[in-house]
This record gives sequence, C-alpha cells and structure tokens, in this order.
Amino acid sequence: MTALAPAETPQVEETPDAAESPLEGFRIGVTSDRRSQDLIDALERRGAEVLHAPALKIAPVQEDMRLIEDTRAIIAAKPDLCIATTAYGMRRWCEAADSFGIGDELLETLGACRMFVRGPKARGAVRAAGLADVGISSDETTATLVDMLLNEGVRGKTVAVQLHGYTDVRQLERLRMSGATVLTVTPYRWVKPDGEDKLPRLIEAACSGNLDVLTFTSAPAVDAMWSTAHEMGVYKQLIDSLKTNVTTAVVGPVTAQPLIDAGVTPLVPERFRMGALIRLVCEHLALNHVRRLETRSGNIELRGRSLRIDGQPVELAPAPLLLLRALLGAGGAVLSRESLSELLELRGSVHALDMTVSRLRSSLPDGRLVETVVKRGYRIRV
Repeated sequence: MTALAPAETPQVEETPDAAESPLEGFRIGVTSDRRSQDLIDALERRGAEVLHAPALKIAPVQEDMRLIEDTRAIIAAKPDLCIATTAYGMRRWCEAADSFGIGDELLETLGACRMFVRGPKARGAVRAAGLADVGISSDETTATLVDMLLNEGVRGKTVAVQLHGYTDVRQLERLRMSGATVLTVTPYRWVKPDGEDKLPRLIEAACSGNLDVLTFTSAPAVDAMWSTAHEMGVYKQLIDSLKTNVTTAVVGPVTAQPLIDAGVTPLVPERFRMGALIRLVCEHLALNHVRRLETRSGNIELRGRSLRIDGQPVELAPAPLLLLRALLGAGGAVLSRESLSELLELRGSVHALDMTVSRLRSSLPDGRLVETVVKRGYRIRV
C-alpha cells in the first residue's frame, strides 16, 4: 500500500459526448455510495446500462462518538505535525468538531502545528478552513508525505494523521518506529449500506460475465466486495472473472491497491478524477470491446451486448451472443468446435454447441452469416 487513504475523492468533469453513445451496449457496475448518482448519470448519458450496488456507505457523524473522542485527544496533545489525506475528510472533521462545540479549538490546534497535505484537493480544504500547509505529496500518496516527515526528523514529536475509513498500518508504523507519537482521527467510517442484497447480485453478474466493467472509487469498497464474495463462496471465481472477462476501473492508485494485491490489474486514469475515469473507460471499451466486420451478410457492429447489422438492432440471447463475439474476433478464420465448446463451457457437448449455433442463426437476419466448415468448426462468412 502506498497511502493511508483508500479513496481519491471523485469529481465529475463533463466533456462533450461523442456523436454516438460511446457506451451503448455495455453494462457497467458502480460500487460507490457517496455521489454515486453523478457517476451513474454520466455513464447512462453515454449509453451504458448501469448496475448499482453500493458496497459501503459512510456512517453519520452523529453516530460516530469515536471521532469526537479522537479529536479531543488531538486537541489535548497539541501535535507538532499533522497530515491531511483527503479534502472530504478535512471538511467533515471540521464540521463534526463544530457540531460538538469544539471547532474553534480544533482550528487553533491545527493552526499551531505544521500541516502536510496529500494532494491539491486536501490542500484546498485546509486553506478553506483558514489554515496553511507547509508540504504536499508529489504523487498524491501518504507514503511520500511520510518520507518527507522522516527526512526532517520526527523523533520525540507528536504527529496527528487524518485517515480515511481504511488504515494503512505500514505508514503509521514507519512514523512510530522513527520515534514519533502518532494520533489518528477518522472523520468518516464505512458501514454496510441499505439494500445489502444488491452487492451479491452484482458479484453474480461479474462472475457470469454479464458485466463489462466494474468501477470502484474507494479501497474499502473493494475490500467489502472481497468479503461478500468469500461469504458467497465465489471469491476465486470472481477474481478469475476480473482477470479475464470483466474490466475493473478505479479513480486512482490508492483505490487500485486492493485489486492489485489480489492479482487484478485495473484501469487507472492519469488524473484522479471521475471525468478522467469515464473517458478512460470509453476509450478502453472502444479499442478492445467493439467488433466491426464487413461481411457478405452486411456490415456488423457489436458493442458489448448491442448488435447492429447494417445499422439495424438485432437481439441475441447470452450464449449465442458470446458465440458471435468469438467468431467476429476471429475475423473470418475458422474456430474449432472444441474451442467454441470450451468457450461456452459446454464440456465438449456436440449437441449443445449445435443448438447454440442454430439459435444464433435463427436470430440473425441472414443465418448464412455463420458458416459450417465440415470436420473443422465454424466461421463468419466474410
């Protein structure tokens, strides 16, 4: 892990949409709770079908007495240094302190210590509170901030760290092992959301390949999905699917870390913003998951689950759709019956494959599009 905070606060940056809906035919999973509607609306405007299953939500401040106790402990300790990791965390910390009548004391305490910030958004929140910072991470990670503090020396000093809802113990230990007294405060904690049945359904969709992209905006949401998948007994199946069939996309490197730890490589935008994430998803799907082919039966375009032949929509069931996607990917080359049976998980059943081919042909305007190559397999007639 490279930072204490597991989420990069997403911000929507609207850009002009392409003439066509770039996400038409694609199904995208959204796991965020806070500001999820912004992401959902942006994806749906671009033509995507969205499955929303918040993995976690933030506990109300009124129910979080631990936050106030930790704040009072920091005020009493008068720390020498303070690390601010997220803009939302700083704002919520100040608002919570105000609601309990200790807001002025908190600002006075933070104003008397040297403030370090993880990124420009955290810097903006610190300055909006009337405070000044003396250092910022060059790569928006708390590990870099800890490096800065250790370089100037922390032995005998008290360091306050504003955490997200997920703790990177390694960074805290680095400070403690170097002689610092470390106090932490977590302005927002994660709890299970209402409608907990939604997450298992999203996991099932990912496992079965009925999802094109799965998005995350916080590391705790990834951990919550892993935990739920373990409870369902499908963790290995989920990981295998995310490695092969379903693309994962995250808003920044901190959110990416739990996926990387599990062997999954997500899409990560260069700028840690929701708008950049959406653009990256659109580009990835356009480059890797849109199939176009000129054939004797017409001009074919397959975008996710949306098939058009000469511009006319064609509805296909999941199995025939999977078969057609493989044949289009081959570009007219022959695919063996064995490879297609394996793709469709038919366990070598000749009859089941023939039935799927028959269903595909009957659904197409021209069934001759799918040719049988005797004793070899099937191909698209180009």
